[in-house]
Amino acid sequence: MPTYPQGDVDVVDAAGARSALQKLEAARELAVDLEADSMHAFRARLCFLQVATDLDVFLFDTLQPDVEARLLAPLLADPERTKYFHAAQGDLQFLAEAGVRVRGLFDTHRAATLLGWPKVGLADVAREKLGVELPKEHQQSDFSLRPLPPGMHTYIANDVRYLCELGRQVRQACIDADILEEVTLDCERLCDEAVARPDVGADFKPKLPRTGLSPAQFTLANAIAHALHKKRLEWAEQENVPMGRMLSNMALADIATRLPSTPKDLARAAGVRGVFVRAHGDEVLAIVREQREKSQKGELTPERENKGPKDSNRRKREDALKAFRVEKATERKVTPSVVLTNPLMDALLSQPPTNLEELARVPYLGEKRLKLYGPALLELLAAFPVQGG
Repeated sequence: MPTYPQGDVDVVDAAGARSALQKLEAARELAVDLEADSMHAFRARLCFLQVATDLDVFLFDTLQPDVEARLLAPLLADPERTKYFHAAQGDLQFLAEAGVRVRGLFDTHRAATLLGWPKVGLADVAREKLGVELPKEHQQSDFSLRPLPPGMHTYIANDVRYLCELGRQVRQACIDADILEEVTLDCERLCDEAVARPDVGADFKPKLPRTGLSPAQFTLANAIAHALHKKRLEWAEQENVPMGRMLSNMALADIATRLPSTPKDLARAAGVRGVFVRAHGDEVLAIVREQREKSQKGELTPERENKGPKDSNRRKREDALKAFRVEKATERKVTPSVVLTNPLMDALLSQPPTNLEELARVPYLGEKRLKLYGPALLELLAAFPVQGG
């Protein structure tokens, strides 16, 4: 039976960090997780960085002035040291923003997904593989609270307490299924693509109904949605709350299409709370009126996407590649993403290689896929060359 580290150590000052790092340097496998106050602040802060070995659990309190994520940068960047994460993508962005790059990643969530397991959450995998129950009632808690309540303290420690053993078992499952190389390449991709988090709301695109609105109505709704989004960012930053808590995307879209003219109308919009109407209702209604007036004067222009030249064969290539990966996945008894991940599909669709040398240079394809599928992929892509419009 595996054994797990007992207890945990709070790292709250420089001396504690030095002591923890000295012990961590002796380990070749590390379990890593982090906690932020994403559900409680306008721009989330890294609140804890949890790191465990088979012997110890350390909780680095990164809100303390002498406990920075960068202290762990050499350990996390060492490719010879395995780092077990579960669902690493968001964590890697936080770390990249702090100047920390991760190498030697093994993401148990990504591995379980490529293995085709029906449930891939940490609690589900831990229950299935280790017989361990991990309650998740604190997933949306405020981890900036100090002192951290005991239940939350136990919660964040347990997220890494069992992860080294779990990671080894998931890795062995990948070996048994003959997909370890594919999982490793995808983990490398996650590390390489991790960049600092974008500005809050920078990727906003309103979800407006395409049916039931005339082109002029859609343009008006789009203008209102963007104007409201800009204002909710201001309001949310002033009150230091997530922008979605100030005004959800659903509420924003409903206002943009309902076009309320009174506070009572505004209160009927989906997801709009009375406290919001009392605080910001006048400004919202003013935005709606302003954009309606612009629409009536013909001052609003529809957004146009710069799609570039049309490739008339792209859909044919896409359909052929999807059929190809399903066929090969069935032959190997693996998931289709093991044959070609979605990022690989996008790369082959956008710039189809014409020979094995070009195919070998496609990032994260790997030697195994090149050997198994190279000639067949080139033949398939050659049948549907890029056709400019």
